[in-house]
Amino acid sequence: MTAFFKFSASHTGRRLVAGAFALTLILSPLVAEARLGGGSSFGSRGTRTYSAPPSTSVAPRPAAPMERSMTPQTAPNVGGYQQPGNTGGFFGGGLGRGLIGGLLGAGLFGMLFGGGMFGGLGGLSSIFGLLIQAALIFFVVKFAIGWFARRQQPSFAGAAPSTSPFSSGPSSSMFGGAGQTGGQGGGFGSGFGSQPSAPATQPLTLDGADYQAFEKLLVSSQAAYTAEDLGALRRIGTPEMASYFAEQVADNAKRGVINKVSDVRFEKGDLSEAWRERDADYATVAMRFSLIDATYDRASGRLVEGNATVPAEATEVWTFRRSIGSGASGWVVSGIQQA
Repeated sequence: MTAFFKFSASHTGRRLVAGAFALTLILSPLVAEARLGGGSSFGSRGTRTYSAPPSTSVAPRPAAPMERSMTPQTAPNVGGYQQPGNTGGFFGGGLGRGLIGGLLGAGLFGMLFGGGMFGGLGGLSSIFGLLIQAALIFFVVKFAIGWFARRQQPSFAGAAPSTSPFSSGPSSSMFGGAGQTGGQGGGFGSGFGSQPSAPATQPLTLDGADYQAFEKLLVSSQAAYTAEDLGALRRIGTPEMASYFAEQVADNAKRGVINKVSDVRFEKGDLSEAWRERDADYATVAMRFSLIDATYDRASGRLVEGNATVPAEATEVWTFRRSIGSGASGWVVSGIQQA
């Protein structure tokens, strides 16, 4: 009997503790990701918008795909050039197949009218003679077309990529230099009648001033969002990102709340990849940072989400964009992805 009462008491105690813990969770402010971006993934990475950025030590897991982007999703063959199917050898091309079809058709025609398989072509020796003549004509025509195509083909002068862009490491001690930096360049089209295509991207080398600009944009963007300064948000981000930021501010106003982000502290970052496209430079960086993220009721000032005293830690993958030749001061926020 005594053992039974001991078990009941201990079981009741555990239930009381669990109930008190659940009540504490209900009464405590909700932990929410109300900071700039709201914990979602959106924006653009140029031609790499819909490809996952390489993982880094800061963000070892694949970044979340873009949930919203104004960049159209195109087919893998962006240039619209179609590679020929089988162009190996004389009989592999369209002309060779056409000649074979013509010969077979002539043979069948001869069989139907009693002339034998090759009767309509004057015997076996005529067949070989026709094949030799057709082969000579094919190679002459192919050589002539290739010669004219080479004379009209424009030359492409691209900057030679650096073999070791981070051999000395960035000057910013908070950023690591282990990220991928190489871009994949599209080669020239091959095959009879194909058109040349310039490389889509080229590797880009960054320096300490670039990394300092990334840290500054992280902090200043959160401050502009807290102040609901739409003008500053337009200067910090691309037009696409500025529109998303404005939507988030408007949504908070509609709900009657205001998000206050403070004490933003950049902890560590890694370069995922950096590249140059036809009209802009891009850099994707994994960043770990801490911040006070709290949402208040606009009318009463009551805390409704987050925590006003305990910092929250976040790891995100940010993409920055700048016009070619604008330097470190030209970087703006182009995309945010959750790690």
